[in-house]
Amino acid sequence: MNKITLISLITSSLLLATNIDIKEAKSMPQREDASQKNVILSYHNSIKDAKKSVVNIATTTDVKVSDNYNNPLLRDPFFREFFGDRFGGNGNIAPQKRKSSSLGSGVIISNDGYIVTNNHVVENADEIVVTLLDNEKEYKAKIIGLDPKTDLAVIKIEEKGLKAIKFANSDETMEGDVVFAIGNPFGVGGSITQGIVSALNKSGIGLNQYENFIQTDASINPGNSGGALVDSRGALVGINSAILSRSGGNNGIGFAIPSNMVKKVATSLVEDGKIERGYLGVTISDLTKDFKEIYENDHGAFIMGVESNSPADKAGLKRGDLIIEIDGSKVKNANDLKNIVGNKTPGKEVEVKYENSNNKIISVKLKLSNIDSSTASIKTGDNEFLDGLMLEELNYKSRYKYQIPNGIKGVLVIDIKPNSKAQEYGFLPGDIITQIHKTIIENLDDVQKALATQQKSKKIVFVKRNGRDFAIVIK
Repeated sequence: MNKITLISLITSSLLLATNIDIKEAKSMPQREDASQKNVILSYHNSIKDAKKSVVNIATTTDVKVSDNYNNPLLRDPFFREFFGDRFGGNGNIAPQKRKSSSLGSGVIISNDGYIVTNNHVVENADEIVVTLLDNEKEYKAKIIGLDPKTDLAVIKIEEKGLKAIKFANSDETMEGDVVFAIGNPFGVGGSITQGIVSALNKSGIGLNQYENFIQTDASINPGNSGGALVDSRGALVGINSAILSRSGGNNGIGFAIPSNMVKKVATSLVEDGKIERGYLGVTISDLTKDFKEIYENDHGAFIMGVESNSPADKAGLKRGDLIIEIDGSKVKNANDLKNIVGNKTPGKEVEVKYENSNNKIISVKLKLSNIDSSTASIKTGDNEFLDGLMLEELNYKSRYKYQIPNGIKGVLVIDIKPNSKAQEYGFLPGDIITQIHKTIIENLDDVQKALATQQKSKKIVFVKRNGRDFAIVIK
């Protein structure tokens, strides 16, 4: 190629590049000069009533702990295996009581004293004290109901004529809406911060079992938990729940539980004292890019497994099916299916539409069971081994949350009751029980078998924690 040809090609390329159509905004937009009109731009009147509905919450919890056993290293089975119980791990040194205090916020939802807050603000509290933002009178509160799966709780104080918040329809909330976070950050008292809705329907954060968060850049700091996220009218769009932060302070990424979910959970807790959720009986995952090339639908929840004798099993759903609709509502992904089914009442008949591996669309009707009556978890029981433990079979969600490789088998410790035998033995949330004495553990049935068949006064429990293996002796 000679120089003339090369120059000609470059020139042609430049000419082609000039054909792009750039969209121009209108020039000289109108600007309002507040000083010329002698006005102050303010949202004071919009949020003044909402602020009266937000309360400060102070909790106190009695914690039993010995001076030495309080060291987290000595609670690690690896260290206890070498040092034994000489440091008081199993009661050789009488544990001492100390009080642990924490602060949070809450929102008044009825004139006669019902208040919604986060479950983690009041769970396990021995004393709950509520103060209003506009006076210093203290109220002793009692817990009405807790829902750890959404991190919501309802408490009550004995008072009349309170200012109840007005609920917005959170389904109508849009990205870019102006919002205000009202609460008690760092315990400094009532405070208001302003921002926008950054994103909607955020899930996979790993905070709650049921996640459908509103993301905001309104400053949310420790102490704001349980407080109100309101729109520019002062209507509640969410309950502030958590932040993403490496330092513990606000980094502009906060999460709030949508008001529609809050309303449903709070109503059930007040009226029934508990939450009953529908259960389908499937292990699910999102539709990956590779799967989208196999199925006709580009949305849905991919079934990775079906629990025996569950509603899904009885209706004929199989591993590899893709659930695309529930009662006519589009299922966008796995989290969407979980939230839709979880919001249904147990015993309710629903229509499930799915695409099978042959790309055939099938509709079936089934009755949902109750998730709490399923075999999804083992809660605290009479057997000493189970005292204080909540166990769950490994699934894709727990593997993702705790970064557990697919090759590891066992049951997951998802919760530890404070001051229980399980805490004393040294179990921690995230532990994987792989073996109980000689019984290999792959599911909850194996746990029950091990407890029923092994009558020894002491049992060795093998645990995998952060990739390392430990042995815990249960007396």
